[in-house]
Amino acid sequence: MNKIMYLSRLVAITSVFLMTMSNNKQLFANAQEAPTAPEITTNQKICSLDPVEDLLPSLPNQKTNSLFSYLAEEGFSRSEDGSWVCYVNDPNKEGRYYTLFKVKEQNGKLIGSSFLDDGNLIVGQDGRSLDFFMTLIERHTNITQENQESVRRYLDAFISLVKDNKIKPSRRGFLFDEPNRALIMYHPLSTGGIKGTAITINIQLSKNVSSYPTQN
Repeated sequence: MNKIMYLSRLVAITSVFLMTMSNNKQLFANAQEAPTAPEITTNQKICSLDPVEDLLPSLPNQKTNSLFSYLAEEGFSRSEDGSWVCYVNDPNKEGRYYTLFKVKEQNGKLIGSSFLDDGNLIVGQDGRSLDFFMTLIERHTNITQENQESVRRYLDAFISLVKDNKIKPSRRGFLFDEPNRALIMYHPLSTGGIKGTAITINIQLSKNVSSYPTQN
Protein backbone atom coordinates (compact mmCIF):
# COMPACT_ATOMS: atom_id res chain seq x y z
CA MET A 1 0.00 0.00 0.00
CA ASN A 2 2.81 2.37 0.94
CA LYS A 3 4.56 1.61 -2.35
CA ILE A 4 1.41 2.47 -4.29
CA MET A 5 1.02 5.80 -2.45
CA TYR A 6 4.71 6.58 -3.02
CA LEU A 7 4.45 5.87 -6.74
CA SER A 8 1.29 8.00 -6.98
CA ARG A 9 3.05 10.95 -5.36
CA LEU A 10 6.08 10.50 -7.60
CA VAL A 11 3.88 10.52 -10.72
CA ALA A 12 2.09 13.67 -9.50
CA ILE A 13 5.36 15.52 -8.77
CA THR A 14 6.79 14.50 -12.15
CA SER A 15 3.66 15.77 -13.92
CA VAL A 16 3.87 19.14 -12.17
CA PHE A 17 7.57 19.43 -13.02
CA LEU A 18 6.96 18.66 -16.71
CA MET A 19 4.09 21.18 -16.89
CA THR A 20 6.29 23.86 -15.30
CA MET A 21 9.10 23.21 -17.78
CA SER A 22 6.64 23.40 -20.66
CA ASN A 23 5.23 26.70 -19.43
CA ASN A 24 8.72 28.16 -19.00
CA LYS A 25 9.64 27.16 -22.56
CA GLN A 26 6.48 28.81 -23.87
CA LEU A 27 7.20 32.02 -21.94
CA PHE A 28 10.75 32.06 -23.30
CA ALA A 29 9.49 31.56 -26.85
CA ASN A 30 6.95 34.35 -26.43
CA ALA A 31 9.63 36.65 -25.09
CA GLN A 32 11.75 35.99 -28.17
CA GLU A 33 8.85 36.65 -30.51
CA ALA A 34 7.70 39.81 -28.75
CA PRO A 35 8.76 42.91 -30.70
CA THR A 36 11.25 45.17 -28.96
CA ALA A 37 10.87 48.92 -28.88
CA PRO A 38 13.26 50.61 -31.32
CA GLU A 39 16.18 52.36 -29.67
CA ILE A 40 16.56 56.08 -30.25
CA THR A 41 20.01 56.69 -31.68
CA THR A 42 21.58 60.13 -31.74
CA ASN A 43 24.49 61.48 -33.68
CA GLN A 44 26.37 64.00 -31.60
CA LYS A 45 27.08 67.09 -33.64
CA ILE A 46 30.48 68.74 -33.36
CA CYS A 47 28.82 72.07 -32.59
CA SER A 48 26.33 71.06 -29.92
CA LEU A 49 26.48 71.07 -26.12
CA ASP A 50 22.77 70.45 -25.73
CA PRO A 51 21.51 66.84 -25.91
CA VAL A 52 18.19 68.11 -27.27
CA GLU A 53 19.96 69.59 -30.29
CA ASP A 54 21.42 66.18 -31.06
CA LEU A 55 17.90 64.73 -31.18
CA LEU A 56 16.73 67.33 -33.68
CA PRO A 57 17.36 66.85 -37.42
CA SER A 58 20.11 68.86 -39.08
CA LEU A 59 19.23 72.03 -40.92
CA PRO A 60 19.44 71.84 -44.72
CA ASN A 61 22.74 72.85 -46.25
CA GLN A 62 22.97 76.55 -46.87
CA LYS A 63 23.03 77.29 -50.58
CA THR A 64 26.57 78.50 -50.99
CA ASN A 65 29.71 77.59 -52.86
CA SER A 66 31.72 77.71 -49.65
CA LEU A 67 34.26 74.92 -49.13
CA PHE A 68 32.90 74.47 -45.62
CA SER A 69 29.14 74.40 -46.26
CA TYR A 70 28.99 70.75 -45.08
CA LEU A 71 29.61 72.06 -41.55
CA ALA A 72 26.02 73.33 -41.48
CA GLU A 73 25.01 69.73 -40.70
CA GLU A 74 27.29 69.88 -37.66
CA GLY A 75 25.63 73.02 -36.28
CA PHE A 76 27.97 75.65 -37.76
CA SER A 77 26.76 78.87 -39.34
CA ARG A 78 28.38 81.10 -41.95
CA SER A 79 29.58 84.56 -40.98
CA GLU A 80 29.57 87.64 -43.20
CA ASP A 81 33.33 87.33 -43.71
CA GLY A 82 32.91 83.83 -45.20
CA SER A 83 34.16 81.93 -42.17
CA TRP A 84 32.13 79.14 -40.54
CA VAL A 85 31.58 79.47 -36.83
CA CYS A 86 30.27 77.34 -33.98
CA TYR A 87 28.55 79.38 -31.29
CA VAL A 88 27.68 77.71 -28.00
CA ASN A 89 25.76 78.70 -24.93
CA ASP A 90 27.74 79.05 -21.72
CA PRO A 91 26.22 76.42 -19.37
CA ASN A 92 27.46 78.40 -16.36
CA LYS A 93 26.15 81.83 -17.36
CA GLU A 94 22.63 82.32 -18.69
CA GLY A 95 22.38 84.31 -21.90
CA ARG A 96 26.09 84.14 -22.72
CA TYR A 97 27.13 82.81 -26.09
CA TYR A 98 30.66 82.60 -27.36
CA THR A 99 32.66 81.20 -30.25
CA LEU A 100 33.89 77.65 -29.72
CA PHE A 101 35.15 76.75 -33.23
CA LYS A 102 35.92 78.72 -36.35
CA VAL A 103 37.29 77.81 -39.77
CA LYS A 104 38.15 79.97 -42.77
CA GLU A 105 40.22 80.02 -45.94
CA GLN A 106 42.91 82.68 -46.05
CA ASN A 107 45.57 83.13 -48.73
CA GLY A 108 45.27 79.53 -49.89
CA LYS A 109 45.39 78.14 -46.37
CA LEU A 110 42.77 76.49 -44.20
CA ILE A 111 42.77 77.87 -40.68
CA GLY A 112 40.64 76.06 -38.10
CA SER A 113 40.57 77.12 -34.45
CA SER A 114 39.21 75.84 -31.17
CA PHE A 115 38.92 78.68 -28.64
CA LEU A 116 39.57 78.18 -24.95
CA ASP A 117 37.33 79.87 -22.40
CA ASP A 118 39.60 81.83 -20.07
CA GLY A 119 42.48 79.52 -20.94
CA ASN A 120 40.54 76.34 -20.21
CA LEU A 121 38.89 73.66 -22.32
CA ILE A 122 35.25 73.24 -21.37
CA VAL A 123 33.83 69.77 -20.71
CA GLY A 124 34.02 67.67 -23.87
CA GLN A 125 35.88 70.29 -25.89
CA ASP A 126 38.99 68.14 -26.23
CA GLY A 127 37.14 65.36 -28.06
CA ARG A 128 35.06 67.78 -30.11
CA SER A 129 38.18 69.71 -31.13
CA LEU A 130 39.81 66.50 -32.30
CA ASP A 131 36.73 65.54 -34.34
CA PHE A 132 36.57 69.08 -35.78
CA PHE A 133 40.21 69.05 -36.86
CA MET A 134 40.01 65.55 -38.31
CA THR A 135 36.87 66.44 -40.27
CA LEU A 136 38.74 69.32 -41.88
CA ILE A 137 41.77 67.15 -42.59
CA GLU A 138 39.71 64.34 -44.12
CA ARG A 139 37.78 66.79 -46.29
CA HIS A 140 40.56 69.06 -47.49
CA THR A 141 43.72 66.99 -47.74
CA ASN A 142 44.78 63.82 -49.49
CA ILE A 143 46.14 62.17 -46.34
CA THR A 144 45.77 58.39 -46.57
CA GLN A 145 43.65 56.41 -44.13
CA GLU A 146 46.77 54.97 -42.52
CA ASN A 147 48.30 58.41 -42.04
CA GLN A 148 45.01 59.79 -40.74
CA GLU A 149 45.23 57.44 -37.77
CA SER A 150 48.75 58.66 -36.99
CA VAL A 151 47.69 62.30 -37.35
CA ARG A 152 44.72 61.74 -35.05
CA ARG A 153 46.98 60.30 -32.35
CA TYR A 154 49.36 63.25 -32.74
CA LEU A 155 46.62 65.88 -32.49
CA ASP A 156 44.98 64.04 -29.59
CA ALA A 157 48.29 64.11 -27.69
CA PHE A 158 48.76 67.82 -28.43
CA ILE A 159 45.28 68.74 -27.20
CA SER A 160 45.80 66.64 -24.06
CA LEU A 161 49.05 68.49 -23.31
CA VAL A 162 47.25 71.82 -23.67
CA LYS A 163 44.48 70.58 -21.38
CA ASP A 164 47.08 69.57 -18.77
CA ASN A 165 48.82 72.99 -19.06
CA LYS A 166 51.99 71.34 -20.34
CA ILE A 167 52.08 73.55 -23.44
CA LYS A 168 52.13 77.32 -22.97
CA PRO A 169 50.65 79.76 -25.53
CA SER A 170 53.20 80.80 -28.15
CA ARG A 171 53.56 81.41 -31.88
CA ARG A 172 55.41 78.15 -32.40
CA GLY A 173 53.80 75.73 -34.83
CA PHE A 174 54.24 71.94 -34.77
CA LEU A 175 54.31 70.15 -38.11
CA PHE A 176 52.00 67.12 -38.20
CA ASP A 177 51.80 66.52 -41.96
CA GLU A 178 54.68 67.58 -44.20
CA PRO A 179 53.08 67.13 -47.70
CA ASN A 180 50.26 69.51 -46.78
CA ARG A 181 52.52 71.72 -44.67
CA ALA A 182 50.03 71.28 -41.86
CA LEU A 183 50.80 72.85 -38.49
CA ILE A 184 49.11 72.88 -35.11
CA MET A 185 49.76 75.50 -32.47
CA TYR A 186 48.47 76.76 -29.14
CA HIS A 187 48.65 80.52 -29.28
CA PRO A 188 47.37 83.79 -27.77
CA LEU A 189 44.80 85.86 -29.64
CA SER A 190 45.88 89.42 -30.34
CA THR A 191 43.52 90.55 -33.08
CA GLY A 192 39.79 90.47 -33.68
CA GLY A 193 36.92 90.49 -31.23
CA ILE A 194 37.94 87.22 -29.54
CA LYS A 195 40.44 87.41 -26.70
CA GLY A 196 42.28 84.63 -24.93
CA THR A 197 43.94 81.57 -26.47
CA ALA A 198 43.17 79.00 -29.15
CA ILE A 199 44.37 75.72 -30.59
CA THR A 200 44.70 76.18 -34.34
CA ILE A 201 45.55 73.99 -37.31
CA ASN A 202 46.96 75.62 -40.44
CA ILE A 203 46.89 73.61 -43.68
CA GLN A 204 48.12 74.55 -47.13
CA LEU A 205 45.18 73.89 -49.45
CA SER A 206 45.76 72.16 -52.74
CA LYS A 207 45.15 74.19 -55.90
CA ASN A 208 42.66 71.47 -56.83
CA VAL A 209 40.97 71.78 -53.43
CA SER A 210 37.49 71.49 -54.94
CA SER A 211 38.02 67.74 -55.34
CA TYR A 212 38.26 67.10 -51.60
CA PRO A 213 35.00 68.50 -50.17
CA THR A 214 32.93 66.12 -52.27
CA GLN A 215 34.08 63.11 -50.21
CA ASN A 216 31.51 61.47 -47.94
